[in-house]
Amino acid sequence: QVQLVESGGGLVQPGGSLRLSCTTSISSYSIYGMGWHRQAPGNQRELVATITSGGTTNYADSVQGRFTISIDNAKNTVYLQMNSLKPEDTAVYYCRAVADGYNYWGQGTQVTVSS
Repeated sequence: QVQLVESGGGLVQPGGSLRLSCTTSISSYSIYGMGWHRQAPGNQRELVATITSGGTTNYADSVQGRFTISIDNAKNTVYLQMNSLKPEDTAVYYCRAVADGYNYWGQGTQVTVSS
């Protein structure tokens, strides 16, 4: 059974930083790419950042310059370094893996930015 296990969410003040991690049981040989999406209450799930196994990245305009996505293929883990956090970044963050033509999702981790 495919698993994506996220960690690193929590409560942080505006301007602070958090790092999310997502480790998958999918073999790195099967993974095309991984990414992070988020969903705030009352909103649709939106893309935050993606990265291919080769290291090509893509970011939402709202996080460009503040968030950095990276991948460790040896550990089957993707990271999201989030700096200069804003209250509007508050959401449940979901990890996604694309492998063998399928999308796989993690269970989500809450990020709350508040003073």
